[in-house]
Amino acid sequence: MELKGKTIDFLGDSLTEGLYLKDNGNRYDNYIARTCGLKKANNYGIGGTRIAFQSRPSEKAKHDLDFCGRCYLMDPDADIIVVFGGTNDYGHGDAPFGKIGDKERTTFCGAVDYLINKIRELYPSAKLVMVTPGHRFDDATTPPIDKYQRLGIEGRQLEDYVDAMVRIAKSYDVPILNLLEKLDIDPKKPEDREKYTRDGLHYNDLGHVKLGECVAQFLKSL
Repeated sequence: MELKGKTIDFLGDSLTEGLYLKDNGNRYDNYIARTCGLKKANNYGIGGTRIAFQSRPSEKAKHDLDFCGRCYLMDPDADIIVVFGGTNDYGHGDAPFGKIGDKERTTFCGAVDYLINKIRELYPSAKLVMVTPGHRFDDATTPPIDKYQRLGIEGRQLEDYVDAMVRIAKSYDVPILNLLEKLDIDPKKPEDREKYTRDGLHYNDLGHVKLGECVAQFLKSL
């Protein structure tokens, strides 16, 4: 897919917002805009937010501005919409995991399904692309092996969330980039955590550049 001259809406959480970056010019969406010649990159990242609805109010109200409720507010003239989320659903969301086939945004699986259909309804001329969470310093992609690793709601592993996103997206023929497989950053490795992240979760400037390269390459391949 040719990216030059395109407008892209980026819907996400703190990783899209660019938390802790020294230079926002290195934020992955801005990196893509600069290196691929986008007409415009619209950033709709809000830190702490989840794809699914949160039933118990969070300490910070903005964390409950879920993707499904915010997807109405994007640029209607965008050529491409990139949705990058799920790490906070795994990290601190309270929505039940649910199952493939759920349609309501009160479960994680249902929210992914709902979001895909709502974006397609609202922006029928835009190309929708999904991006899964990448590794984090505390993710359990195998049963926890140390005190830092954790499990999500109902004892779910990060891979469960990613697998659900992949399966649901593919059921609608929505292209999806699996960062667990394609982004060569794993903050559980001390060298990767030091080189590419600020805290084992949020990417630093170099990490964002690497993420931007990965996302851009995927978009160009479509």
